Amino acid sequence: MRFLLQCNLYESSVFVQPQDLLIIIIIMLRKGSELRKGDREVLLDLDYGGEAQTTDSYGSLQNGSFIPPRCLSATAADEEMDGDEPIHIHCNTRSKQPVPQLGNYFRDGRTKIDFVLVWEIRSRRKRRGRGNVTGEEGEAVPTEENSRSERRKAQLAQWREKFVQNLESAGLLMEKEETANEKKTIHFLKLSAPWDVLVFYAEELCVRAPLQAQPNLDLNTSARVLSRLCIPNMMMESVPNRPLDYYTCAFRKSKMNRFLGCDNHENYFTNTQRHRIVYEILAGTVYGKRKRAEVGVDRLINEGVYTAAFPLHEGPFQLPKYEIRPDELNQRQILYHYWARWCKWCKYQPLDHIREYFGEKIALYFAWLGFYTAWLLPAAVVGTLVFVSGVMSMGTNTPAKEICNSGAAYLMCPLCNTCKAWNMSDICTMAKMGYLFDHPGTVLFSVFMSFWAVTFLEYWKRKMATLAHHWDCMDFHEEEERPRPEFAAMAPTMEQNPVTGVKEPYFPEKTRLSRMFTGSMVIIMMLCVVMIFLVTVVMCRGIISVMMFHTGSPVLRTEAGTIANILSSIVNLGLILLMGRVYTALAEQLTKWEMHRTQTQYDNAFIFKVFIFQFVNFYSSPFYVAFFKGRFVGYPTNYGTLFGMRNEDCGPGGCLIELAEQLFIIMVGKQLINNIQEFIIPKVQAWRQKRTLAKVLGAKASHEPQRWEEDYQLVECQGLFEEYLEMVLQFGFITIFVAAFPLAPLFALLNNWVEIRLDAHKFACEYRRPVAERAQNIGVWFNILEALSHLSVIANAFLIAFTSDFLPRLLYQYKFDNDLNGYINFTLAYAPLNYTEYPLCRYKAYRDNNGNYSLFYWELLAVRLGFIIAFEHVVFFVLRAIDWVVPDVPESLELKIKRERYLAKQALAENQEALLVSRGQGAAPATPGISSPASDASFGNMS
Repeated sequence: MRFLLQCNLYESSVFVQPQDLLIIIIIMLRKGSELRKGDREVLLDLDYGGEAQTTDSYGSLQNGSFIPPRCLSATAADEEMDGDEPIHIHCNTRSKQPVPQLGNYFRDGRTKIDFVLVWEIRSRRKRRGRGNVTGEEGEAVPTEENSRSERRKAQLAQWREKFVQNLESAGLLMEKEETANEKKTIHFLKLSAPWDVLVFYAEELCVRAPLQAQPNLDLNTSARVLSRLCIPNMMMESVPNRPLDYYTCAFRKSKMNRFLGCDNHENYFTNTQRHRIVYEILAGTVYGKRKRAEVGVDRLINEGVYTAAFPLHEGPFQLPKYEIRPDELNQRQILYHYWARWCKWCKYQPLDHIREYFGEKIALYFAWLGFYTAWLLPAAVVGTLVFVSGVMSMGTNTPAKEICNSGAAYLMCPLCNTCKAWNMSDICTMAKMGYLFDHPGTVLFSVFMSFWAVTFLEYWKRKMATLAHHWDCMDFHEEEERPRPEFAAMAPTMEQNPVTGVKEPYFPEKTRLSRMFTGSMVIIMMLCVVMIFLVTVVMCRGIISVMMFHTGSPVLRTEAGTIANILSSIVNLGLILLMGRVYTALAEQLTKWEMHRTQTQYDNAFIFKVFIFQFVNFYSSPFYVAFFKGRFVGYPTNYGTLFGMRNEDCGPGGCLIELAEQLFIIMVGKQLINNIQEFIIPKVQAWRQKRTLAKVLGAKASHEPQRWEEDYQLVECQGLFEEYLEMVLQFGFITIFVAAFPLAPLFALLNNWVEIRLDAHKFACEYRRPVAERAQNIGVWFNILEALSHLSVIANAFLIAFTSDFLPRLLYQYKFDNDLNGYINFTLAYAPLNYTEYPLCRYKAYRDNNGNYSLFYWELLAVRLGFIIAFEHVVFFVLRAIDWVVPDVPESLELKIKRERYLAKQALAENQEALLVSRGQGAAPATPGISSPASDASFGNMS
């Protein structure tokens, strides 16, 4: 006679002999209590007392079936105690029909899939030799005769085995799927966190719990302004299933009944919160020796144990073919339909939906990008108006008229040693074009952009504070970070962490500083390489100009400088992109070599290195044209030279038009190339991944793939570094050199409209779903933006003072003629008397006949220096005033923060008398459609 012991949750059957039944019950009770105490300890300490389970599939796993670990531990212990026939454990197929539900579930239709681990194993034929014994999943058990690679594979399998056992002991539910052909088997391990695990880690991670619902905020300033003006808002669109907004506080298990929705265990935690909790378990679970810091799924992926680890997308992004109500769409379909499509370029971004799906860190990037793009609109409008005003006033430019009407009056000295003299009237067209980028409007626009840059950052701080509170991360501070997997693997020693008291991998600080110093030397060497390339481009430009002059063509000779500048700028763009790729790879290796302990330290060091290099890489050529070109030319009989070639002078239209040409080619060219890469590269990578998986699926490829298979075909998310870097470099272009290129904000605006949709499409359709990360700001990038905004004030001051003709014209008008009559003749000096090749030829300079600077030059220098000092002081004073007038946290937000703290204090009060006092003062009005079990009893006097 046999007794049947039922495991209710999964209906697994355990058949035992009658004489063993009492022993099994006692052992299960004892082991169950021990495991409940030891679940959390297993995550922190590998030296766990329980023996590892050994079964056909991880001891608790049978392709869709799950055996609770307590049953396994009990049976294993009983086998050790009793020498009789072992107990047979068998998991039957579930008798109940799976409940069909929308979303990602186990085969039972009830257990949610929170995370998926993937690994691939190449199939091998069984060897007939005695040296190899085939084990599970086609892998050979290592023996003395096995090769090093086989021992390595066995080590990886052992780590994977131990890791899964510890995850199981931590309370995670598991289910496994396989996809195989003759050459390869792809394993998918689906993970789910039950309610008890979620509650425990929610308190550990300080997850925010809802106290009281509140109306959703309208975070778009433009929408409020248009509403007050009664103007239709074409950017507004109703997006279904907008997440509710709550007053929240830190989650406490003991206060569970105070939180809204606490009775709904299925949906109390969002899918994003669930997979974030599971990732924390994965990141802290050991798989080997803690002394060797063999901890976490990230290091397992680096070691090759797993090929991927990711949460699943919420179904497909394509809309169904049949008609469906908008509120029935899944989160991914909503993001695609209302955000990622190109036809939504003029609509507000659904930031709350983005945050709910991807987490605060990614949502803050899109919020910043959208905010920055919106602020580019007034800058683009003003810049376009300035450019149009220049076009319309070209005919009133007196100096350009004098050049065009001069005929042969001004014989100019040769531009190179083998060139001939030329008449100034030949550059009539370029003189008119130069006025477009060098007229009083551009000066005013540069002042406007200086104020714009800092005001934009001040208002972004307010926006950032509002979003941080709205998304419950204002008080978020990263917990003591774990060591990076690479750091843990390469650290030579172990030391006690002064914060946690746990021994961790340690790298000597002196050694790190010496490595950082060495890395700084490498950075300086690379910057010198950039300077060498810059000199090469300058010499290339000079050679092209000489070649144009020697063609004999009047057109090519007149436009030689422009053609040379355009061609050299294209070459410079190619070198910039090439050097950027090379240096990014080099900076990554240097940062790894420096052995930074945490991921935040690593990211900050990497960002600093790459930005410093890219700053010099992209801005060195514009800086040269703006501030150095034409400054060291000399004069006839005493020309300055570089490697035997005469130093460059500014072209016929002045240095500002050359700077505008360079900015257009470098900035717009880079944006086009980046957008093409962002559009094509993810599609190519996804195609290769799909092709690889299709070979494994084989004949099954015609069937509809599962969600985990489809997500495995997608591209791994590469993070936000490249996205931020691209936008920050663009911010530098539109602020530092805006005086020379008023159309820069317009091109930036057009690019960002495309950039938002490209990035949205990548995250919603082409990337695997990234692990949601919390953040309260955009990190070190904000500090870089602040530095660029202050640098732009200084750069624009020098650009107006020394590169533009604004101050020379202003001083001439003040001293000589208000209509600028005779200005061109005044700016041209005669060649010295000892210059015999072309006597009395002219060149542009404020010098006398002997080559010495005239009095006007020194007066102009004093005016220039005075303008720089006055400009900087006035602008910085106004900026400080704006900083003082505009608070970082809006007053309305401060009130909400106080309100939320009050509610949290009431909800978490240990002394119930405080709540009883508040009950008699009246209950707050409830939000329609939102039920609150404790609103009347616990949250009185809330208005």
